[in-house]
Amino acid sequence: MRTEFTGIPGTPSAPDVAVVVDVMRAFTVAAWAFRRGAERIVFAGTQQEALELKARHPGWLAFQDGAPVPGFDLANSPARLRTLDVRGRTVVQKTTAGTAGALAVADAGLLLCASFAVAGATAGLLRRARPRAVTFVVTGDGGRAEEDLACAEYIAARVRADDTDPGPYLDRARRSSGAARLAEGVRRGWAGVHPEDVAMCLEADAFPFAMTAARTDGRLELRPVYAGGA
Repeated sequence: MRTEFTGIPGTPSAPDVAVVVDVMRAFTVAAWAFRRGAERIVFAGTQQEALELKARHPGWLAFQDGAPVPGFDLANSPARLRTLDVRGRTVVQKTTAGTAGALAVADAGLLLCASFAVAGATAGLLRRARPRAVTFVVTGDGGRAEEDLACAEYIAARVRADDTDPGPYLDRARRSSGAARLAEGVRRGWAGVHPEDVAMCLEADAFPFAMTAARTDGRLELRPVYAGGA
């Protein structure tokens, strides 16, 4: 399997297989939403679009990054998600990195979204699919986020060797500027950041599902996929 690691601006619009990585925090939040029973996640390109989708569909929830915004139900914190009932719900998610990256490659033949939480399952899906080439999209810091690159390289290594140790990759992510910003946010009391967010983002292979995105009724939707296809 040939691998390419790129940022959003350098990504072809329709690669055969794309894995979009956002560790801190969009796709860790997405993984936890599915773990807690969410049915699907719909990606929005703007906050206005997210709020309009929520308004048109009573019962939908809306998540965004940054500080809390009126009308949104969660500020993209995996730890704060634990207090929100998402069972059977549709979530609209808008972030400046992860969802933007997914929307940039929405026409990929196979589109996966990943974080450390679902890295092993993502590698397993790629191993079964046996693609000739995979484009890994590093979304944070303009394509330079060390935590996203480490996760992408871990997934690629797991495809080649399923017993790959996640430790060195997690250490890189733990020392990343993304982790440092969240830690600084905790120290400064930023709204929307929880003291446990970084630790939750650094839990490798926590869930037995990958996350695949595809267009449905003109919208890009994310759903969990288990090894058996359920």
